[in-house]
Amino acid sequence: MAALQTSAPRAKAGPAAPRRAARKRPLRQRLRHDWPLLLMTLPAIGQLAVFFYWPSSWNVIAFMDYSPYRPFWENPFVGFAWFGRLFSDPYFVPALLNTLKFSALNLLFLFPLSIALALIMHSVVSTKARSVFQSIVYLPYFFSWVLVVTIFVQVLGADGLVSNWLLGFGGDRLDIMSDPSSFTFLAWLQWAWKDAGWGMIIFLAALASINPSLYEAAAVDGAGRWKRMWHITLPGIRPVIVLLLILHIGNILSVGFEQYQLQREAVGYQTTEVLDTFVYYRAIQTAQYSFGTAAGLFKGVIGLILILVANNVAHRLGEQGIYQKS
Repeated sequence: MAALQTSAPRAKAGPAAPRRAARKRPLRQRLRHDWPLLLMTLPAIGQLAVFFYWPSSWNVIAFMDYSPYRPFWENPFVGFAWFGRLFSDPYFVPALLNTLKFSALNLLFLFPLSIALALIMHSVVSTKARSVFQSIVYLPYFFSWVLVVTIFVQVLGADGLVSNWLLGFGGDRLDIMSDPSSFTFLAWLQWAWKDAGWGMIIFLAALASINPSLYEAAAVDGAGRWKRMWHITLPGIRPVIVLLLILHIGNILSVGFEQYQLQREAVGYQTTEVLDTFVYYRAIQTAQYSFGTAAGLFKGVIGLILILVANNVAHRLGEQGIYQKS
């Protein structure tokens, strides 16, 4: 009994001992041991430094009356004046509401569509059929928005395929591309066609990590297709669903630029104005870079808050989220 009592603390402390020893190693010894790994991270660190951290440091001009035609240190600080102008701009609130509307539609309908496509693909037995289906659904993700909008114009425009087909049967001309009342549905169709395949690939990777023996055991126990999906498939990909959901919530104020810019003249700016186009027309074109930076900083702060809140909710529900609690 005494031997068991004395050996238990040693067994408990055993796994932590190598970690403590690793932390106590001198810095020079750790560098000598890990230099190949550190060398491989240098390109990624350089990319982050040049394309993320250095541009992010210029967010300070949101608090300055910045002009690129004078030295940086001569630009006076104006505090939160640009943020006050941003919130009082008559075009800001409509652009914010449009952004939230499009983001909500994307989150409520496109996100589940990617999951549904992955489940359909996962249930296809034939490898050849699965490969063809995956290529068809995933290929539009590599198209630019210029090509996507052009294809939709050729199909749903006033002189498009659908209109000519209706005219051939004696019907009226159909022009969805220039109808402001149908732009919300049109934008969702464009998202679904272009981006649903990308989400499907991510969920397929999560489905591939589920142990097939779980399905075999459930089938032996008499579980049908729906019960296996509900009790095995969905719980198996739940961490990935939660992770992507948190990231989508964090990007709720970023819905893109090209898609709305390309269709702005056809349906009107009131329908297509989002925060990204608002910044372009109200700040970039007028060379008010501090004003545009204030709008971008507002988006970044709101996105960070939403990610932290959503991740905290995920932790309370027993999920890992995008990072674990220390």
